[in-house]
Amino acid sequence: MIGPPFTLRGGPFFFTTIHPFYLRLKQPVIMAKLLKDHFDRNYLSRLADELRKHEPAFPKRKMLSFVFDTEWEQRELKQRMRHISHAMREYLPADYEVALKILIQAAPQFGGFEAMFFPDFVEVYGLDEWDLSLPALEHFTEYSSSEFAVRPFILQDQKRMMRQMKRWAASKNHHVRRLASEGSRPRLPWAMALPEFKKDPAPTLPLLEKLKADPSEYVRRSVANHLNDISKDHPELVVDIAQKWIKGSPETQWIVKHACRTLLKQGKPEVLALFGYQAPVDVCVRNFEITPTGVAWGKEVQFEFELVSPSGELGLLRVEYAIDFVRQKGAASRKVFKISEGPISQNSRCYSRRHSFKPISTRKYYPGWHQITIIVNGQEMVDGQFELQE
Repeated sequence: MIGPPFTLRGGPFFFTTIHPFYLRLKQPVIMAKLLKDHFDRNYLSRLADELRKHEPAFPKRKMLSFVFDTEWEQRELKQRMRHISHAMREYLPADYEVALKILIQAAPQFGGFEAMFFPDFVEVYGLDEWDLSLPALEHFTEYSSSEFAVRPFILQDQKRMMRQMKRWAASKNHHVRRLASEGSRPRLPWAMALPEFKKDPAPTLPLLEKLKADPSEYVRRSVANHLNDISKDHPELVVDIAQKWIKGSPETQWIVKHACRTLLKQGKPEVLALFGYQAPVDVCVRNFEITPTGVAWGKEVQFEFELVSPSGELGLLRVEYAIDFVRQKGAASRKVFKISEGPISQNSRCYSRRHSFKPISTRKYYPGWHQITIIVNGQEMVDGQFELQE
């Protein structure tokens, strides 16, 4: 059984609750509440009932009372997951192996991101029981994901855990193969960092090499995201890998493109050239206009421009815009946004975009003069300013 599907709702309040795990779901989603609120009394009651099927003495009422304590409402998503792990440890048999067998039996009835308290239990209580814990993590990842829970094991004994990751990369189950890549990502969102892999990602490269032609798009996407993580600390290494892999299958070429998204936004010429983007020597920008030049807090700025090639068709173009956001201490912070990419057979094309300054949880806005820059194939073409007003 898989957990409730989700829809990406508009607005930052909901967007920040979606974990990349849900991108693998191929079904329509309806999200009417925060993920943390799916841990309601009905959900936890169902969990307790399932645990009691495999352990008749399991005290359902005591567990629910433990979970819904006076601090429950203040806990965020991962804090609630950890609290549920503590509750299960409190009321399951004291013997870790016995408790784990009960959880292994119960796990197939739950799924999705919410069910990650199963691997979290192993993360918290199983670090000294590798022979029991690793098979359990492999089992749990088929229903939710053990990508967070494997990381303390990597930190505890990297060589031993990477041998396990290598075995997982050869699994017949695509969820397990994905775990080999996703669990060892240097910069996995929401997870504890792996500083040694930030310094030197070499131990993870054999995993990516093995999975680069994986039949599952779900696994290949993880490989691409893993390489994108590496590109933030070792760009030249990813450029070298990309130049080798770009000659592979269409599926591997897709990995390369997705893996290079940060490098493409940085405008690295050697990466742009991999995908056929050349310096726009015969392209110019006309009629660039920003309105309004004074943007009220919470409103949006609009800009438009035209790309023109006097000598013929525009050709293969990657068109982006960058905004230099004012930061708290006055310095600017640049963010690049893609507008379009692909061949253009006409000799001109008009563009119009809006950028909202509605408050979001992932970015804090500050008043002052901001700059918009139009970028074509990595080259800055024209810029203009507007003022964000309180």
